[in-house]
Amino acid sequence: MSFAPFVSDTWAVSLPVLALGLDLAFGDPRTLPHPVQAVGWMLDRLERLARRAGASRLTGALCLGALLSITGLAVWTLIGIPYVGIVFSLYLAWTGLALGSLLRECRLAAAAVAGEDIGAARAAVSMLVSRDLSQADQGELYRALGETLSENFNDGFVAPFFWLVLGGPLGLWLYKAVSTTDSMWGYKTERWRSLGWAGARLDDVLAYVPARLSACMLAVSAPLAGVGSGMPLRGLWHNVARDAGQMESPNAGWPMAMAAWLHRRTMGGATWYFGQLKEKPVLGPRPCDAGIAGARTWDAAGIEALLRHVRIAAVLGGVLLWLVVLL
Repeated sequence: MSFAPFVSDTWAVSLPVLALGLDLAFGDPRTLPHPVQAVGWMLDRLERLARRAGASRLTGALCLGALLSITGLAVWTLIGIPYVGIVFSLYLAWTGLALGSLLRECRLAAAAVAGEDIGAARAAVSMLVSRDLSQADQGELYRALGETLSENFNDGFVAPFFWLVLGGPLGLWLYKAVSTTDSMWGYKTERWRSLGWAGARLDDVLAYVPARLSACMLAVSAPLAGVGSGMPLRGLWHNVARDAGQMESPNAGWPMAMAAWLHRRTMGGATWYFGQLKEKPVLGPRPCDAGIAGARTWDAAGIEALLRHVRIAAVLGGVLLWLVVLL
């Protein structure tokens, strides 16, 4: 059965693969309105109401419920329009994925880091991460790129693709509404701790399975990407699970740790956030680990290899996931 009236079963089945192709080929459309902007606009209005009522966990949960209701109704209405709904379905599926733009922006930022202007390099990488890079050297900038690329492999592609395959554009954009709420309100600061609590917790739940799938996709695609050779799968998964369990987020560490171990490059460590130095858990092989050959820091070659790996993992893993759900 199709996910909306007037949308054929054949179209509904093929939609995730079409969206994947458009995302990797073109990234986010730059001259057309993006649905995430609408979600952000609604969150800004809801925040004003929540602040007046008292920024508590309850008001945050009510705002999230209102956002999901509005988003769900809007998507269902658009994809249900006779004939035109097919166009809206494809556009919503395409714009719900963000891997193409992530790969493009990370490649541009890596080129800036490889240049001689450290100020321009810091500015380029700061567009992709929330940490303070004002004093970061070239090695720290490369590490920041490796971390954001691997973490957002799940956030920008696997999780939304997972919900697109399971629930069509409606399922995808209900997830994206929660994810955007977490991105805008999920900071663990005094201003956002209570108001963003519901969005952050629901995002953890909805991304739980996709985060672990993203690690699987990276592992399965590693031979095609030319990384991780000679690493036993059982030992690899044990190391990844151990490292991921050290993270504050129940999900972020899975693709990051898998990428770190497969590429034999360390992630985590001392990182500046909002003027405070935070010691993040170290992911991946440590240079001092016995029996680990080639454990090293991130550089231009490492980022290029990870960019290639993530693209291969998206295509292979996305098609496999689509086929498993289809069959």
